[in-house]
Amino acid sequence: MTAHTGDPASAVAHLSPGHWDRANRLLIRKALAEFSHERLLSPRSLPGGRYTVHSDDKSVTYAFTARLLALDHWQIDADSISRGRGGEALPLDALEFFLELRDTLGLTEEILPVYLEEISSTLAGTAFRLARPELPAEELARSGFQDIEAGMAEGHPCFVANNGRLGFGSDDYLAYAPEAARPVRLVWLAVRRDCCTFSSSADLDHEQLISGELDPGTLSGFAGRLTDLGLDPAEYYYFPAHPWQWWNRLSVTFAADIARRDVVCLGYGKDRYLPQQSVRTFFNSDSPSRHYVKTALSVLNMGFVRGLSTEYMKATPAINDWLAGLLADDPVLREAGFTVIRERAAIGYHPRHYAEAAPAGSPYLKMFAALWRESPVPLLEPGQRLATMASLLHTDREGRSLAAALVRESGLEPTLWLRRYLDAYLTPLLHCFFAHDLVFMPHGENVILVLEDGVPSRAVMKDIAEEIAVLDDKRPLPSEVERVRAVVPDEIKPLSLFTDVFDCFFRFLGATLDEAGVLAEDDFWATVAGCVRDYQRSAPHLADRFDRYDLFAETFPLSCLNRLQLRNNRQMVDLQDPTSAIRLAGSLENPIARFA
Repeated sequence: MTAHTGDPASAVAHLSPGHWDRANRLLIRKALAEFSHERLLSPRSLPGGRYTVHSDDKSVTYAFTARLLALDHWQIDADSISRGRGGEALPLDALEFFLELRDTLGLTEEILPVYLEEISSTLAGTAFRLARPELPAEELARSGFQDIEAGMAEGHPCFVANNGRLGFGSDDYLAYAPEAARPVRLVWLAVRRDCCTFSSSADLDHEQLISGELDPGTLSGFAGRLTDLGLDPAEYYYFPAHPWQWWNRLSVTFAADIARRDVVCLGYGKDRYLPQQSVRTFFNSDSPSRHYVKTALSVLNMGFVRGLSTEYMKATPAINDWLAGLLADDPVLREAGFTVIRERAAIGYHPRHYAEAAPAGSPYLKMFAALWRESPVPLLEPGQRLATMASLLHTDREGRSLAAALVRESGLEPTLWLRRYLDAYLTPLLHCFFAHDLVFMPHGENVILVLEDGVPSRAVMKDIAEEIAVLDDKRPLPSEVERVRAVVPDEIKPLSLFTDVFDCFFRFLGATLDEAGVLAEDDFWATVAGCVRDYQRSAPHLADRFDRYDLFAETFPLSCLNRLQLRNNRQMVDLQDPTSAIRLAGSLENPIARFA
């Protein structure tokens, strides 16, 4: 962030009536679909595939056309949505939608204003995308890794308020949002070693890490800056920070530490980075084989202030090393090419005054930290390229599907393309669950696909230490890895597949391919069932576990993500006890049960 010297009107040029109207229509479509899926709304059926939803006081009616697909998925035609009161047509207004349905959605006086701000920010982000040139899905499917990352039109498919980023000003949005695709140079700090915790993989230390991330000239300049201040470079760690975090939080909140020279600002680094869909993570676009950098960012986005805990990250490299070793030693996972990009090092500052004042888990204790994650680029072989798995759900403004474009590029029959994808993604997740009691948070943004001729050939997991769990209270774990153990009831364990994979990703992918006319949803789910059956046949020694956790059960509990955010949009889940946050609302019919 710098002084505001440009034209202030240019920061809101995308907020035109036409773009705003379209953004509202798209968001209301998603709200109607996902809140109906989570049974917060109960649309009334009318002839001709029409449905209606009424406001809390019954005075306002929303009407729309929809198809109801597997897993209670509402495929709503955005252009069919109308809003009216007493026979009078009203414009679609997403903010009014939430005011009209606040009681139905359980939005309290405390939550509602913040949620409206998140919705406003999400609308503004959609308007920004609508205002900029767009690559057709066919072309985007053949584009580079970072072009796909920036070119996607949608964030998390389940969450309605999925692009809040509260704390960013309009200039920050243009500078740091992934869809803006503006290169960013990180701010580098020198932080006194006795004020920090640095942890790394067993075969890596701070000097090795930094010498691989910064060129010799930059390192010499940083050391010279410290020496000029009468400081010994050997007493400091080098520490990357998000520019927004430096200008808005660190330079103010830690003014005392800066004045004491416990923290020294060294200036901007040389390399340019691109922000990822997760906002606080950066990909090195100048040197793609260098690490991603994940930074603390005190911005409220999708249910969390996006900080990083120094205490929590101490064990991050050890957890990643343990997991990488487990995957490498397993022949099934090796054959599938399933792997992780490790979080190799983490660093966090100890804010002494705030540690004495603030309770555990406070955002004040999560402002000043960073980690380094391996790049997937060195994993590539000739003829391979990368794409975030979230892109499989992308459709362009004309309704053309990126996944459908990949199927066409492959030249394969759609069911064969899908099976190749499932072999790369689903089979390893099945094996991790049944053979190792190991689960991931395998949503689209956490998985990178390796593509060959449009076909996903391997899956690469990321964001490991915060989002894996071992669901067994008896399995031996190294002491530094013990944090990932989660003891949960047996009936909850399969939700790591039913909810996270079936409901939160396959539900949308199946609907996308069906809508594109590429693959009927029955064929989609039959192919998923075939993948599960084939894996189970390949592992007869796990038969008792297949019976205990039956993936062909007739139904499974419906776990609701939006209900979490509507209940508490500042701290949606306690990372120390994630299962305590599960919100269930009845059950869903299992779409693969009939293919058992």
